[in-house]
Amino acid sequence: MEHYSTREPSAPSRRREIQARLRGKVWTFVTDRGVFAGAGIDPGTRALIEAMRIEPTDHVLDVGCGYGPIGLVAAHLATRGRVVLVDVNERAVQLAADNVRRQHLENVEVYGGDGTQPVRGLIFDVVVTNPPIRAGKTTLRRLLREIRDALRPGGRLYLVARTAQGAKTLAKDIGAAVGPVREVAQAAGYRVYEAVREDPER
Repeated sequence: MEHYSTREPSAPSRRREIQARLRGKVWTFVTDRGVFAGAGIDPGTRALIEAMRIEPTDHVLDVGCGYGPIGLVAAHLATRGRVVLVDVNERAVQLAADNVRRQHLENVEVYGGDGTQPVRGLIFDVVVTNPPIRAGKTTLRRLLREIRDALRPGGRLYLVARTAQGAKTLAKDIGAAVGPVREVAQAAGYRVYEAVREDPER
């Protein structure tokens, strides 16, 4: 089966609209085949959205944004901040950009590319991700190192993982790569973790 992190999905496009109530607001998103959770907001994404702490002035990076629900909710919360959405899947990037326009959000940018490569050199207050667990540990550990480098000292990572797919082991990798980690939510077989990047000068 083709993975949703494929750069160019082979599944024929078949766009649809979905609705979801997230953080007290009803959202309408356009989705498609060949992207993650195209049929509706998955439980892990929902858990992450409800648990993440986004301040009004935060600069936020959404890694592996899909069609954009996590990043767009973050942009709604970061009213005086900026949010950048990144995904390797070109169809997802186009969907995310379309959803930004549909929501009339002006504090969002969307880029195509692998991991944090499109924003290399930029620093963020928060990184959010529902990571590609099935891509394997090597890819996940590389992604965590990239995320650490994209966070300011004291910046926060919010990551969700399915308990049955090794969330507790992944939490150890997060702590080793980024900094102190704690579980901030459990829902529907998923765990949401918050990690704070340690100050390298300390």
